[in-house]
Amino acid sequence: MREDILAELDPSGPRRWLAVALLLSLGGLVLYLAFAQPPASLLWQIFLIGMGLFSLWFAHRLQMATTRKLWLTKEALMDSDGTVLARVEDIVAVNRGMLALKPSNGFMLQLKNPAPREWQPGLWWRLGRRVAVGGVTPGSQARPMADVIAVMIARREA
Repeated sequence: MREDILAELDPSGPRRWLAVALLLSLGGLVLYLAFAQPPASLLWQIFLIGMGLFSLWFAHRLQMATTRKLWLTKEALMDSDGTVLARVEDIVAVNRGMLALKPSNGFMLQLKNPAPREWQPGLWWRLGRRVAVGGVTPGSQARPMADVIAVMIARREA
């Protein structure tokens, strides 16, 4: 671990594999349904095939995205591939409340300026001024990371 990392968020292995297995099962079942019991309408069959293939593609994306880790440094929240999710000076607020629109076991960041849309299923997404972190991540690592970000914001504003 690098010395400049304040907090690390590593996806949970069992959650990761359970999510991938469920999506693969869903895709397989929908494709089976499309071919073994084809609906009367060709449009419905095309729809089922599309949904099955989408589920399989999504399972692959989830598996690839959750091989990454998230790191919090004094300058930015980034993933292990070097993608910067948010710069610390751009973060306005951290929301991890029960009613917050956030992923499971995660938190939501509100930014000063809009950032480009990006999505890593099961790990994080960014849309406009919001960055959501979580999904297949353990809450025991996400809570301290959110707390460290909140302390950094409070120190900056003091």
